Amino acid sequence: MEMRQINYFMEVAKREHMTEAADALHVAQSSVSRQISNLEAELGIDLFIRDGRRVKLTPIGKIFLMRMIKTTNMMEEAKREVKEYLNPESGTVRIAFPISMAAHTLPSVIYAFRMRYPEAKFQMSNALYYDLINGVVHGDFNLAMIAPMPLKEQETRISGTNLFTENIIALVPIHHALANRTSIKLEELKDDSFVVLPEGFVFRDQVIEACNKVGFSPEIAFEGKDIDALKGLVSAGLGVALMPEMTLVDNTPQSTIMVPLSNSNLSRTVGVIYPTQRKLLPTEELFYNFLLETYDKKN
Repeated sequence: MEMRQINYFMEVAKREHMTEAADALHVAQSSVSRQISNLEAELGIDLFIRDGRRVKLTPIGKIFLMRMIKTTNMMEEAKREVKEYLNPESGTVRIAFPISMAAHTLPSVIYAFRMRYPEAKFQMSNALYYDLINGVVHGDFNLAMIAPMPLKEQETRISGTNLFTENIIALVPIHHALANRTSIKLEELKDDSFVVLPEGFVFRDQVIEACNKVGFSPEIAFEGKDIDALKGLVSAGLGVALMPEMTLVDNTPQSTIMVPLSNSNLSRTVGVIYPTQRKLLPTEELFYNFLLETYDKKN
């Protein structure tokens, strides 16, 4: 089994088309077909169901693909690890994060880290809550900022550290009846329309659960695809929203007012997670320790 065969196999599996895979690989379609056939002959199985040049993975082909993704990730990490042991201060940190941390939390700490290590590089991606956990487990990235922190007894495949706890606050239109208050109770918004994130976002679930705990189910008027969309909906007077406080630092839209909530339990933990089954690469470990140092000073 050759690395070229594996690369061809993964490209065909991704595109489900021999010719399109060949174009992406900049080789002849006949070469791709031949290498796939050689790989199947060596393994003694059919990896694809063929329909002309269009193909689909067989059940065993899907299993083989998952194994090859993990294998290639490990090979890439091994190469990076060798480079970074020679000079960890100029390596790469692969980190993922929820969209709520895109505007302030992560950029500010990356800026501070690169002030200390200016040659360090970052590969960043955002994902939903459970995709962050699965991405760390399966090697798509080694670090992820996350909120709230998963409970250790619920998720044994990852480890991590709480960095800080942030308040949840209300964002209301500027002419809202409660806009001039120094603080409010969440239940005072029970007659308002809410704007929330779509289903699948853990923070949406947290908002609904918080409302339920104080005795009402929020009337959901609109959904926004991200935090900035929610801000725009509130600014347009289409409802109120609950927000993590950090998402509004230096970024409160016009025609809105932040109002603290006096309910003492309205907060979320923010932390960083990493896999229990793999070591962090040197530059990633450098960044992880920098996170601990940074937030320890702030707490």
